[in-house]
This record gives sequence, structure tokens and C-alpha cells, in this order.
Amino acid sequence: MVDQIIFRILLQVKLMIRLLVGILVFVINVVYAKRPYPRFYVLETVARVPYFSYLSVLHLYETLGLWRKCDWLKIHFAESWNELHHLLIMEELGGSNFWGDRLLARAAALLYYWIIIVVYMISPKSAYHFMEMVEEHAYESYDKFLNAEAEFLKQQPAPDVALQYYRDGDLYMFDEFQTTHPSEIRRPEVNNLYDVFVAIRDDEMEHIKTMSACQQSTAQQLMTSPHKKEAEAIS
Repeated sequence: MVDQIIFRILLQVKLMIRLLVGILVFVINVVYAKRPYPRFYVLETVARVPYFSYLSVLHLYETLGLWRKCDWLKIHFAESWNELHHLLIMEELGGSNFWGDRLLARAAALLYYWIIIVVYMISPKSAYHFMEMVEEHAYESYDKFLNAEAEFLKQQPAPDVALQYYRDGDLYMFDEFQTTHPSEIRRPEVNNLYDVFVAIRDDEMEHIKTMSACQQSTAQQLMTSPHKKEAEAIS
């Protein structure tokens, strides 16, 4: 009886996840079909929110003494830091200039934050699957944009915030979210705006890989900070 109840709850959660992703995809693809920078601004505003939800729940568990996993806190914060810089890039490109776009993005972000908190507490795997699907959509959106606007983007300069994040600044946090590259150093080129969007697209693929890894049955034992892996390998 209990197993049936749990099964039904998880089934409802999965259906809700599909609905949430479907709504977000509809808004991004239909409402913002001809406005790329505002579209990516809305996408990045919402896309970083689930990482906040994960961190909030993990901090709650740690406070209650239920579970402690510092590496997961580091990784999810690094992911949110990465998404923040995607958002800052879109803002520098003018994606947030219209108040209506800011209102829609922030309202959706607030709603998704609380929904994902509840989902994460019920089924972490479902919450990570939600983010995997969102990141897959983001990757596809950036890839299509790059293919369609390559020549124009190659003529535009890279935003200052992108230069600082990908090249000139402290790259510790950039390396930290890429859990599938513990022994490799990824350094994107940022010579123009095309390179910036390539870097953002490739970031989304790294998020996909991490979200997929978080859903594995051995994730709690194997998911560790890339810098921790590097330090252990040296020692």
C-alpha cells in the first residue's frame, strides 16, 4: 500500500516536471521567437533558480543534521555562478532593457524556485531531471542561434563580463562546475561575441552532464568537487 502511494506521488511529480519544462519551452520558443537577447535573458534568469533550490534544501538538511555533503554545495553554487554570468552577459547585450521582460523572468523565477524546492525534497532525482531537460533546451537554443547568426556574431566584440569570466578573471569557479573534466582544463576563446555564445552553449552541455550524474544511484558517493579530485590526484 505504501509502495503504491509512493509510486503515485512520484508519477505525479514526473508529470508536473514535464508540464513545467513545457511551459518554459513554450514561453522561450513562442513568445520570444524573434527577440534572441531577451529570450536568453529570461531563460538564464529561470535556469539558475533550481540551483538555488538545491542549495536551500541541502543547507536545511545540513542544519538539521540529516545529511552533509560539502562537495555538492560547492558544485551547485559553482553552477549557479556560471548561470549568473550567462545572465550578466545577456544584460550587457540589452536583454533586460524592457521592464515587461524583467517582470516575467523574475515572476517565473520566484514560482519555479518554490516548486523545485518541494520537488527536490520529495524526489531529488526528479528535480535533477527537470534541470537536465532545461539545460538540454538551452543547449539546443544556443546552438540554433549560433548556426543562424554566425557571421553577424563574429563581427561583434565580446562583452567585458564575458572576458572577465572566461579569460581574465579568477577561473576557480568556472572550473568547479565542470564535474566531467576533473583532469582537463577548459579555456574557451573569447575573441568576439560568437566565441562567447559558443562558450555559453558548451557550458550548458557541462550542466547536462552534471545533472545526469546527480541522478545516478552512486552519486552521493562519487560526486565530488573537481578541485578536490585534482588535489587528491596530486597527493
